[in-house]
Amino acid sequence: MTKHILVDLHRLRHNPFNGLYSFCQHLGAALVPFSGTDYRLHYYVPGNRMGSFGNGVDYAEQRSVDKYYRFGTRQYDVWHVTTGLSWYRPYSRRTKVIYTIHDLNFLIEEPGNHIRNRRLLRQMQQRVDRADQLVFISEYAQAYCEAHMQLGNKPRTVIYNGGNGLLPLLPHGHEPVYRPKRPFLFAVGLVQPRKNFHLLPSLLQHNDYELVIAGLNDFDYARQVEAAITAWGVKDRVRMTGAVSEQDKAWYYQHCLAFMFPSYAEGFGVPVIEAMQYGKPVFASRETCLPEIGGDAAFYFDHLDPGAMQSVFAQGMAVFDAQRAGQCRERAARFSWDKAAEQYFNLYRQWADHD
Repeated sequence: MTKHILVDLHRLRHNPFNGLYSFCQHLGAALVPFSGTDYRLHYYVPGNRMGSFGNGVDYAEQRSVDKYYRFGTRQYDVWHVTTGLSWYRPYSRRTKVIYTIHDLNFLIEEPGNHIRNRRLLRQMQQRVDRADQLVFISEYAQAYCEAHMQLGNKPRTVIYNGGNGLLPLLPHGHEPVYRPKRPFLFAVGLVQPRKNFHLLPSLLQHNDYELVIAGLNDFDYARQVEAAITAWGVKDRVRMTGAVSEQDKAWYYQHCLAFMFPSYAEGFGVPVIEAMQYGKPVFASRETCLPEIGGDAAFYFDHLDPGAMQSVFAQGMAVFDAQRAGQCRERAARFSWDKAAEQYFNLYRQWADHD
């Protein structure tokens, strides 16, 4: 008898430069080979993404009204809630729920916003209470949730994200939207306070490097980054490109001197893995999950004052060589979407067969 598993990929409706969009896109693609006659995958997607993963899976169209009620959820043996605050859920109690929690970054980003934080925690707790199986994207994320939520005796496991596999995407002779004129440092991500991009201009002291910051920058925080660029007197050596294509991002990873990721709030930190795929030195903060993901292959800012960061950067660049580049590639190879998909599918199968 065929078992039916719904995988909630509704975040494909939203900002394609967001981490949750990327999670849904890559996990959805990697899961396709596991769908068959015994265990059939159904992708819950926006109308414009129906059929976008091919014919190997079935599709259920996501509609906003579904957050209030959706008929027919009883047909699914397992429902995978893939994002922390998804409003979509099965209305049949017979359906087993797997719930992936990425982070509680809102507690770290705005610790003083007590009313909002209590509301979001309450909403996530409701999803935890309905879940049969909890999944976290890092050991750090699990430990942080255990400290701030009531997880009870729910089964829980860590399934790491994969890297985004940029290596094959760069066509020969590709030119990015902006081509640096000097050796350059690279950073990527939404230009929001938790990324700490305003700290990076200080690293352009005592050298002639450029800095490229790629990512959506229509947030108020971008003005703080611009102010720091001006204060350090490096306006002619910093370029904030805005959002870039996957091809441009791959070009910057391939050609940069080093990758910078001083973020203070991450559930996983995919860019660290992406940069390591290219054998690049990675300089990250020692916050949240980043040491867990970067391991011994990355360099870490233990203190985020300019002098300490400049010292770590100089020392790291002085010792980085071909052997360390190889260590970076080996570290990145530990994280793959194929491995993550296999682990998720094993959970689907386990719960689909659960009495």
